[in-house]
Amino acid sequence: MPPHVLIVEDSPIVVAALRLLLEETGHRVSAAGTVRDAVALALAERPDLILLDLTLGAEDGLVVLRELEHAGAPGIVTVAVTGHDEAAIRERCVRAGCRDVLLKPIAPLALPRQISDWLRGAAGGGVEATT
Repeated sequence: MPPHVLIVEDSPIVVAALRLLLEETGHRVSAAGTVRDAVALALAERPDLILLDLTLGAEDGLVVLRELEHAGAPGIVTVAVTGHDEAAIRERCVRAGCRDVLLKPIAPLALPRQISDWLRGAAGGGVEATT
């Protein structure tokens, strides 16, 4: 079964581009634009990986991880997506449970390989900012 990626992003243009790229490279893709929808989809579909935008309109994307933990479903490999390369943001993502931080703009040709790497390292490892 192909890896299932949940894209949590409030920009329909970004979702469409990522969906096209990931589906063309053999991934199953779901998408959510709000914290509430992301939590519901993650609980219902249990994706292999979540690409989580940190800013969802007025919502903090990291709330998704807290809500999943409270619902008894922690441990989904999650990669934060942000346009801000700041140590404080990376640290906040680490504390929240993110495996990595992916900086925007996303390099589309590298993303499928990065997803494979993140999923292979799902049993352990640390967080590194990826450009």
